[in-house]
Formats: sequence, structure tokens, C-alpha cells
Amino acid sequence: MKITMIGHSTVLIETAGKKILTDPYFGLWGNIPYARISPPARTREELQDVNLVLISHNHWDHTDRKFLRSLGNNVTVLAPRSTMWLTKVKGAKNLIGMKTWEEKKFGEITITAVQALHIAKTIGYIIESEDRTIYFAGDTYYRPFMKNIGQRFKIDAALMPVTTFRVPMTMGEKSAVHAARDLKPSTIIPIHMGIKPRSFLLRTNHSPEGFARRLIKAGLETKLVILKDGESCTL
Repeated sequence: MKITMIGHSTVLIETAGKKILTDPYFGLWGNIPYARISPPARTREELQDVNLVLISHNHWDHTDRKFLRSLGNNVTVLAPRSTMWLTKVKGAKNLIGMKTWEEKKFGEITITAVQALHIAKTIGYIIESEDRTIYFAGDTYYRPFMKNIGQRFKIDAALMPVTTFRVPMTMGEKSAVHAARDLKPSTIIPIHMGIKPRSFLLRTNHSPEGFARRLIKAGLETKLVILKDGESCTL
């Protein structure tokens, strides 16, 4: 199972002969309050051959309209059931709505939707394949439901946000440590690092490196793997 950081929360997972892409976002500029830090490692065109797309929620930096519209009908897109109408409006064709704890099988791959909490309707995903388990958190705050996820699944790698802004949109360093304690993943790969507030007033000093120091201080043995855009690791 190979994991490649494309950029921000867009991650390519290659397993069992298939390619899974999370929260596609290929924009280069950002929007008015947030700037894209660097371009994605691959273009929309270079990822047209994916088999499955997982969308946690419909915010602009997690659902790329041009990419979704360009996909063929043979590419399955999973999204929260309660807002799948919006994902469809954004261009998804072969769309399946998921609710918490719902499970879908795609050959040798099993995808389970899990609980998440954000300012938008959202879900996370558990990906099971090749005797490995990945947790893709999308955008979520830390909440006690993560203990339930950690009890149900033996997580090999957690793709989760560990930085935040002055108005918190995801987990910051401290809450990410609580999540690590509850989820008990062997490895954490930070995501949601591709944009930053344009105003310095909304920026914080949270970083994956700061999170790593907190993990050590908390006595947790979880390994932290920081992937730069275009870098890969193998489970």
C-alpha cells in the first residue's frame, strides 16, 4: 500500500491494483481569505486514472469542481449522504452517499464511513486493504468519538490535520495529541497543510514539528511521517 501526498488534503492511496484519491483540490490561488502555499504535486489530468474518490465534505479546498466534472462515469465518488446533492452539483457523476458506519466494498478494498465534526456536514473514512488500515479524517475537530474509531479498527496510518488557524477549522497540536491517544495509530501523516490565512492575524505557530514535540512529551509511541508534496511512503 503506497501513500503519496499530492497537496493539502489530497492524498493518493495505491492498493490492490486500484488508485484512491482523497478530497481533490488542485486550485493554485486559494480564495479571498486563504492562499494556496504551493501548487499540487500532480495536475488534474495526471490523476484522471483514479478508480475511487473519497470526499469528506464540500468545502472549496476539498472538492475540485473541474476535476470532478472531468471524471468518467467509471470513477466512483463517495461523499456524505446528507449533502451528496451538493457534491453532484459540483460535478460528481457516479456518486454514492455514505452515512456514519456504512460500509462499501470495492473488490479487495473495504471503505467505512466514520464520524467527524466540522463546521460543514462531514465524515471520515476507514480504508481496509492488503491487511492494512488507513484512517482519513478529512477536516475534523477532536471529539470522544475518536476513541470508538480506535477501538473498532487497528489503524496503521492516520491521515489527519494537526495544524489550525486563529479561527480553528481543524485539530490543532494539542487536540491532535488527544486524537492520537484515542485512535492509537501506528503512524500519523499530517494533512491540511496546503493553505494559509492571508492575514497574519489569523495565523498561529502550530506545525507538524510542534505536534511531534507534543507527542514525545505525552509519551506516545506513534510515529510521525511528514510527507512533502510529491513524497510517498509505503505501509
